[in-house]
Amino acid sequence: MRGNPVKIAFIGGSGLYEIDGIENVVEKNIDTPFGKPSDKIITGTISDTSCAFLPRHGRGHVMNPSEINQRANMYALKSLGVEQIVSFTACGSLRENMKPKDFVIPDQVFDRTKNRPSTFFEKGIVAHVSMAYPFCEEIRKLIRKTIYELGIKHHFGGTYVCIEGPQFSTKAESEVNRNAGFSIVGMTLFPEAKLAREAEMCYANISIVTDFDVWKEGEEVTNNAVVATVAANVTNSKRVIKTLAGKLTERERHCFCDSSLKTALMTAPEKVVLSPYYKNISLFVDKYCKK
Repeated sequence: MRGNPVKIAFIGGSGLYEIDGIENVVEKNIDTPFGKPSDKIITGTISDTSCAFLPRHGRGHVMNPSEINQRANMYALKSLGVEQIVSFTACGSLRENMKPKDFVIPDQVFDRTKNRPSTFFEKGIVAHVSMAYPFCEEIRKLIRKTIYELGIKHHFGGTYVCIEGPQFSTKAESEVNRNAGFSIVGMTLFPEAKLAREAEMCYANISIVTDFDVWKEGEEVTNNAVVATVAANVTNSKRVIKTLAGKLTERERHCFCDSSLKTALMTAPEKVVLSPYYKNISLFVDKYCKK
């Protein structure tokens, strides 16, 4: 038994490896059918709100973007009872008006990753979830309200292009991404957002601009610059988490995120149950299958 469900989770990106003010801390070492998550999942309360926290790269930043076991991360959070996820990511800006230290709440993502398992549904079980709107709009609006109240400079909307990494872009790649109309570039949102949708968890993102990628002459991204800018924004990120947690608790889910598999499962339910792979994903599909 998983015990009392923890319905809210925060995923920390580069530089955000812990959260302040969390009480009643329990570290959960979870095994999943897809292996181990990035780190132990921290559960506790923030201002009387139960929540979970997972550092995406592991504490100490020990995993590059391609090494992160996103399926294990999402499965572990789902197994705790998580229904709503807010992820934090560092990103490069592809727009003059999106400056280092600004927060961006993207509404779209473009996937340019190459080597990452991006679905729970395989080996005889097929599902096609809708990704037309990759983020939960209700949570995006709550994030915007919270960031506005805290006085943090931000941008509401924009497309995050996700590259494989771990290398930064070439000049040519950066210009292509700019010409395509993308707003910010990063390495970690996919397949995280896709897997959250398959697991019927609400998911939204806060991207923190650390640099101008490599398109802007004289301000090309360096690791030192990224680390310095991330460090300067950790305090604001923690302020957002503390304030947002209570708002998420009060929210009633009226979005389609919690029923995204309802019309997505292509394999006949009785065939799903007969598949040897069924036990790996029964956590997601049980309510749609015949017993």
